[in-house]
Amino acid sequence: MEFFRIKKDIPFMRHALIFNVISALTFVAAVFFLFHKGLHLSIEFTGGTVMEVEYTKPADVEGVRNAIAKLGFADMQVQSFGTAHDVLIRLPAQKNVDSGQLSQQVIGALKAQDNAVVLKRVEFVGPQVGDELTHDGLMALGMLVIGIVIYLAFRFEWKYAVSAILANLHDVVIILGFFAFFQWEFSLTVLAAILAVLGYSVNESVVVFDRVRETFRDRKHGKMPVADVMNHAITSTMSRTVITHGSTQLMVLSMFFLGGPTLHNFALALTIGICFGIYSSVFVAAALAMWLGVKREDLLKPVKEKDTTDGAVV
Repeated sequence: MEFFRIKKDIPFMRHALIFNVISALTFVAAVFFLFHKGLHLSIEFTGGTVMEVEYTKPADVEGVRNAIAKLGFADMQVQSFGTAHDVLIRLPAQKNVDSGQLSQQVIGALKAQDNAVVLKRVEFVGPQVGDELTHDGLMALGMLVIGIVIYLAFRFEWKYAVSAILANLHDVVIILGFFAFFQWEFSLTVLAAILAVLGYSVNESVVVFDRVRETFRDRKHGKMPVADVMNHAITSTMSRTVITHGSTQLMVLSMFFLGGPTLHNFALALTIGICFGIYSSVFVAAALAMWLGVKREDLLKPVKEKDTTDGAVV
């Protein structure tokens, strides 16, 4: 299905150098802020107190959040848990205050709103759990990257694999750079969004590279210069890109505006990833593949010469 068809190829590769310089500068800035400011890690990574409370009626999550905020907790997480009557509260660790004292302060503030609230459990999450989560998250990211490289190398050719993975890692680092610069809270949901973006961006690169391969094999366009082949392939996927990314972004925006604080940063990471995923597939992945020297012969199997001997014995 196509909403529109562009008859004349858009010269994307003509401006590839300019956009890749911008990408390189953005990438360097993201790395700088990651090292200079660092990520604002949530209590899943840094440790803290986890509380579960129960109400006799459906809980007002926003009211719970406001009551705890009045106690001076800026980085807490409040969300429904299991049923509409249960609420899960995560609080950052406080100096010289143990989890028992912390829970008593919070439950006192909640009882002032609704005396029927019941504290079901209190748990302390130590920093060692955060170290384990960090290690597991990095391992998941590393295994995903390795799997993508192997898949693309078999699906296409090593030049395409290198181009795609560099472009997609570029997206991941820029997302992390945004979170470091604005000091948005980095939680497990954001990590899940980054892993989703990596797979999502790879899918876009695969679509573009599939069309590049089809264009190289086409008799009409196959012998064009590589830059023109890239332009034709990207232009011919524009309608699909608008439909796919537009519908996905509508869903993500609904989570961003209607999903509440719990899904806010998750949707924010996905939004940045979708925007930069489109950009990197067009200007980074395709341009890198072109500069690495891809050619028609890389994607076509060599034709074996037929044996012209007639088998006569001299």
